[in-house]
Amino acid sequence: MSKVPVCVVLCAALLAGCATAPKSSAPRSPTAAAAAPAGAAANDNLNAVAWTQTAVEHDLIYREVYAQASEKLLKALKDRNWDALSHAERTNAPKGLKPAVIVDIDETVLDNSPYQARLVANGGDYNEFTWAEWCHEKAAKPLPGALEFTQLAAKHGVTVFYLSNRAQDLNEATLENLRADGFPLASGEQVFFGLGTVVAGCEQVGTEKGCRRQLIGRKHRVLLQLGDQLGDFVDVLANTSEGRRAAVAAYQGWFGERWFVLPNPTYGSWEPALFNNEWSRPAAERRQNKIDALRK
Repeated sequence: MSKVPVCVVLCAALLAGCATAPKSSAPRSPTAAAAAPAGAAANDNLNAVAWTQTAVEHDLIYREVYAQASEKLLKALKDRNWDALSHAERTNAPKGLKPAVIVDIDETVLDNSPYQARLVANGGDYNEFTWAEWCHEKAAKPLPGALEFTQLAAKHGVTVFYLSNRAQDLNEATLENLRADGFPLASGEQVFFGLGTVVAGCEQVGTEKGCRRQLIGRKHRVLLQLGDQLGDFVDVLANTSEGRRAAVAAYQGWFGERWFVLPNPTYGSWEPALFNNEWSRPAAERRQNKIDALRK
């Protein structure tokens, strides 16, 4: 065994003695700003955003999911009984209806990580004003594989419906962003359903998308659904870890067949489920709740 120079040992000891763990907190989603030592800006969302923007693995996963969805799309087109709406939302027979796919927008077809990156870099928190500013920039780019998948669907006569919980005042900016990026927008039909869409005969619960999916299903056979949140597939009425698992328990076999989930570690309803959805709790307490939820 070779000897380690004394100076190296001393330097290592000095560096270890100077290092301190950053204090951090978790403000309201979808980002988390935190206090940091010695002038450095620490943020609980840094790794998630950095992975989203720089990891080759991120892009490969998206391409892999969209490639598999493309294969299933062509299979579903040939099966007249194939349908991807949940049992509760399919209120009529799908056979003979026009084919469609339903996709979420944010972190499913459009990449909003630059907005998240700004919050991390500037130490800010998510708020409706800065989010609206970002949406009005119409600068979100297609996520890997999303454009090819939606264009394939349109090529085969499948209507692409875009379901989003963006506020209604962002409708036009969102459509312009999608159109500029080359996403297919069927003419003569409403294909974008944002938050606030009124569906006759269906009582919407909070921001859940069930009524909007049901509306699409009245005239269309839904071949596939794609999203980055459980709420993009079913209504999650109890946003707890147990409630979320229960919401999709009956549909385990549908994932990878009719439903396709994209990864989003930067924000989502999974986070408040860890502190009982109580954003009014102090930031440090919410962060501790998340630490307590870790499997050690």
